[in-house]
Amino acid sequence: MSVQPAHAQAGSGQPAPSAAGPLLELRTVESGYHKQLRVLKGVSLSIMPGTCVAVLGSNGAGKSTMLKTIMGLVEDEPRKGTVWALGKDVTRADTERISQAGIAYVVEDRGMFPDLTVAESLRLGAFHRNDRAAINADLDRMFTYFPRLAERLKQDSGTLSGGEQQMLAIARALMSRPKLLMLDEPSLGLAPMLVEEIFRVIRAINREGMGILLVEQNANQALAIADYGYVLEGGRFVLEGTAAELRSNENVQEFYLGVRTGGGEPRLHVRRRRRRWN
Repeated sequence: MSVQPAHAQAGSGQPAPSAAGPLLELRTVESGYHKQLRVLKGVSLSIMPGTCVAVLGSNGAGKSTMLKTIMGLVEDEPRKGTVWALGKDVTRADTERISQAGIAYVVEDRGMFPDLTVAESLRLGAFHRNDRAAINADLDRMFTYFPRLAERLKQDSGTLSGGEQQMLAIARALMSRPKLLMLDEPSLGLAPMLVEEIFRVIRAINREGMGILLVEQNANQALAIADYGYVLEGGRFVLEGTAAELRSNENVQEFYLGVRTGGGEPRLHVRRRRRRWN
């Protein structure tokens, strides 16, 4: 199957829709900052239950802006288009309502409260829940995913390593029992072994049935666990398709996977060819 262009029907090649419909839909969303700067320029995206969707893109492409817009963290945005979560229109809704709709967001800088202990941070993720027995069961499950956290329960989160903070950020988000987990650059600044561990857990969570929206510059890791993917450039989706289709695309190989597609020996001081997405 050829890769679908980005202007095709959003989600057109993903697994068959469930009766419940999409976990998340963006419909021609435009968003930016200060009512002047336009970052997202009409993006449409769909995530079905149980799927892992990756969004690839370089710095400044609009990936983080997209996640912040979904979560209602950019004032008065989106300026055009709509955001739907589990069949509800949450366009420009407050963040608490979006969270209660079943979406959890792990931010790029991990969002630590440095003076809270690991135990306090994990329970903070379940602040809106009152099912104590289930909360304790979920804590045990987090320690299965991330055994290091069980060893550091009384340690201030601000003193954890970068990898441990990322583990804590993901576990804290999962304590809210979301239907969809959104992750912004979870591999950023981590050693390769820790990246492998983090992505192993993300894949395990997805296989248990949770939807994942993964924003990531590490295209190799992202496409290794994703079912479907989009390429975001200049605030627009320029390409979408299954993970296998994206991995086989010449532009994705050269510009995101680091694979030379032109043959011959590499030459210095030669500009890369222009991207041609269509």
